[in-house]
Amino acid sequence: MSDDRVELPLEAEEFLVWLSSERGRSRNTLLAYRRDLLAYEAWLRPRGRTVLDVSTRELVDLVAERRASGAATTSIARQLAAIRMLHRYLAVEQYRNDDPTARLDGVTVPSGIPKPLTEQQVTSLLDAVVGNEPLHRRDRALLELLYGTGARISEVVGLSVGDIDFDDSLVRLFGKGSKERIVPFGSAAATALDEWFSPSGRARMVPLRWKRRGDAEAVFLNQQGGRLSRQGAWLVIKKYGDRAGITDHLSPHVLRHSCATHLLDHGADLRIVQEMLGHASISTTQVYTRVSQERLWEVYRAAHPRAVRRESR
Repeated sequence: MSDDRVELPLEAEEFLVWLSSERGRSRNTLLAYRRDLLAYEAWLRPRGRTVLDVSTRELVDLVAERRASGAATTSIARQLAAIRMLHRYLAVEQYRNDDPTARLDGVTVPSGIPKPLTEQQVTSLLDAVVGNEPLHRRDRALLELLYGTGARISEVVGLSVGDIDFDDSLVRLFGKGSKERIVPFGSAAATALDEWFSPSGRARMVPLRWKRRGDAEAVFLNQQGGRLSRQGAWLVIKKYGDRAGITDHLSPHVLRHSCATHLLDHGADLRIVQEMLGHASISTTQVYTRVSQERLWEVYRAAHPRAVRRESR
């Protein structure tokens, strides 16, 4: 549906600038919006339409065509969200007098309940890091911090040394839209970080000369002495997941799911978990309550002597 030769109209480019400057959207979010809007523009042009004169009826056709092409529901919903925001912006800025998406039905995406690791699986994952070489110390600190704070992988690899308060066991994270929050971490993560920042840890991975500005302040380094990337951190998780025998759907986000679920399992307040994870809306955090309730029922059915109906004699 997209065409590499298509360019966005000026109005759409202004919309993306507005998202960045006024709404504080991240670079990754802006790139995703640009891709979806380029595909939208590629669909409009052969039909002789622009963002300034497309109708609701034609947008209905767009959704129908995407469904018929076999596109995933999540992909259609994501593009439609970008199109809606663009047209709301065009209406507010008076580029056009109406919003053709106002009466457009949404695309329902089945709500997927996250599948967290069990606490025993998390223990097995962390115990899989064996050794005291610098890489072992880095990997142990990385895994402990991810699970201990529920941080996004991008937030953790983006950390600078000054973002960690070692005395009070606090870390400053920069989430979506560069929103800042302070999150505590426990004794296990604190111990792992102390070992990583000891003379036998990070100091031994520091290069003779830093290649890029900012690498010197990076908390987590790669084997070349540069800042550890998201892909590099993902490979660390996969490596120890394989060692621990955890091969199904293990990712950095699963550790985030697991942290939130285990906090709620042990009685944490939902608002605290929302603040800790950096969710803008409490409804985003509430998905974890459903996970915890399901696990509660599993434990109850397995453990309570009168939870399962007995067969009648």
